[in-house]
Amino acid sequence: MPTNAAERAYTHAKARILSGELDGELLSEGIVAEELGVSRTPVREAFLRLQAEGLMRLYPKRGALVVPVGPSEAREVIEARRVVEGGCVAAALRDPALPSALNGLLEQQSQAVGTERFTELDAAFHTAIVEAAGNSLLSTFYSGLRDRQMRLIATAVRTVDDKASEILDQHREIVRAVENGDAERVRELLSDHLRHVYEGIVE
Repeated sequence: MPTNAAERAYTHAKARILSGELDGELLSEGIVAEELGVSRTPVREAFLRLQAEGLMRLYPKRGALVVPVGPSEAREVIEARRVVEGGCVAAALRDPALPSALNGLLEQQSQAVGTERFTELDAAFHTAIVEAAGNSLLSTFYSGLRDRQMRLIATAVRTVDDKASEILDQHREIVRAVENGDAERVRELLSDHLRHVYEGIVE
């Protein structure tokens, strides 16, 4: 647990932003400070950090606007994920532990529908495929997409009925293809999955 007040404020605000609940909203330093029982100074530090990450836009004396997820951002995230995940498949399938790892994450995700944990497990599922490839450069680059990935999934699940069920069904298909060692099929399923998940929020 973070003990520094600024770190606590950052963790608190970022978690709410990544959940998708604050898109386009104006946050007040005072309100967040009151929620956490801290002064405004650490909250201001946290907001500056979130602005640097592109998640907020600060307006003096007005508050901090949570930058909404835009269709172009979703498109760029899809393109980056498609390249990295698809490029990792062949090497990832050589890891005998991958099917078991994916099945474990899928089971946890199916039990987390309707909670913030769902989006964390979604990111973990896809990260497991990238990590299994054993390429540290690709893993590092992919980890940089994690926040945007989680935020977009949260937005999709919140705005589209039955999106969580669709995601789980597609993950099950991906796991079956992984178990069969069919790299071409896994790449095809991943590409289709990314396209379908973000339907409605991509331009």
